[in-house]
This record gives sequence, C-alpha cells and structure tokens, in this order.
Amino acid sequence: MLATPRDIEDFALGFSLSEGILRDPGELYSIEVERLEAGIEAQLSIAAERMMELKARRRSLAGRTGCGLCGAESLAHAARTPGRILPGGGAASASAIHRAMDELAAEQVLHRETGATHAAGWADWEGRLLLAREDVGRHNALDKLIGAMAQRQLSSADGFAVITSRASSEMVQKAASFGIPLLAAMSARAVVAFAEWEEWIELALGVWILASPWVLKFPAGSSASKVHVMTGAVVTLLAAIELWKEHSPQPSA
Repeated sequence: MLATPRDIEDFALGFSLSEGILRDPGELYSIEVERLEAGIEAQLSIAAERMMELKARRRSLAGRTGCGLCGAESLAHAARTPGRILPGGGAASASAIHRAMDELAAEQVLHRETGATHAAGWADWEGRLLLAREDVGRHNALDKLIGAMAQRQLSSADGFAVITSRASSEMVQKAASFGIPLLAAMSARAVVAFAEWEEWIELALGVWILASPWVLKFPAGSSASKVHVMTGAVVTLLAAIELWKEHSPQPSA
C-alpha cells in the first residue's frame, strides 16, 4: 500500500470497512503498527468468519492509485453493491457544502506544506467540519476518514463527506459501503471555473479580431477587413451570450 505515513490505524480500519473485509468496526479486535526501515507494517486481528471470507475471495487488495479496478479478479468484485440501504432524512444545502469545503481547505496542513495531498472531511448537515484526514492518495484519504469516523463511533446518517478530488465510481462505492449518504467532490468547481475562463478568453479574442482592422490599419473596405469584423463580431457575441447564461439566475423548478 502506498500511503502517507500518518493515521495508519484509521487507514487500516477504514480500508477494511470500505473494501468489505469487515462488515462492522467491532469485528476488528486489534491493530499493531510497526515502523520499519523500509516502511510501516500494520497487523490486524479480525473476526475468524471475516478472515475465512477474505481467504475465499482470493483477491489482491491493492491500494487504489488509478481507476479503482486494480486488484479485482472479476467484475463482481470491481462493482460491489453496498450491503445496506443508505439512511435518509438529511439534506445539505449549497451553502452548507461550500462551508464544509472551505473549512476542509483550512485543515489541509500537509497540502499547504507540500501541495501534493488530497483530503477528505466529515461535516454535519449545517456544513460544520467535524473531522478531516489527508493522504497523498485520494482513496486513502477517504479510507482514513472512514476509519476515523468508525473509531469515534460517528453516525454516517448525521452528515456528509467532502473530498478534494473527483468523485470516481470507486470513491462513491467506498462512501456507500460505509453508509455515507452524500459525497461532495471539488472537481466540478474547478471544471466550471475553467469553462468560464475559456469564455473570457474567447470574448477577448473576439474583441481583438473585431478591432484589428483599425488597430493594424487594414485598407478601408478590403475583404480582409470585412472578414475580421464579421468573425470578431460573431465570436464576441457567442462568448458574451455564454457568460450571460453562466451568471444569470437560473429559474427554480
């Protein structure tokens, strides 16, 4: 397993729960963590029934670093169905999600020092961040959060999770396996922001094309001048329409 060497106990428990090795935190009897020269070794003592199931699965439980399918021997293992119905009743507003994201950013100590870690956090339905974990791997960060929640006996029905990465199917699967009803990802905000910058760049380009015949002193009435004016006007208009649509209030359903 490739992981940031902190919160190892949380990681061991969270990975065991999210991967279906354990069905309940009480099935973990003990964790022994030993720091060796070559790395860190975690020895888990689990319920005998779960150990037998683990041996029967014949699966190499590789740490997630890519698509989330590494280590799976069949499609059934790759697309696991959560063994419980997720609890209902809670709802997070947009402002609560934004608040949780902002508070998660404030808790990213490792990211501020290295610029190379992901984070996962747990917030109540008002958006107050209650718990956060960091790791170089986005799957590991979520596993650590799940393990920390299990250690503290936090109910998954009392809030939602936020992550600083994209919400891949594997991440959603992990969250659902622990009963987390809502997983909010940050990637969409980055995509929307990038799309808006594209429109601003196109608007600036359209204005430049429109004005270039006068700036570059094209011959009056020339075909090049007419093409630039027409092209610039079209590009500017289309970009302006897209920006207006982006910032105009959306009608409620």
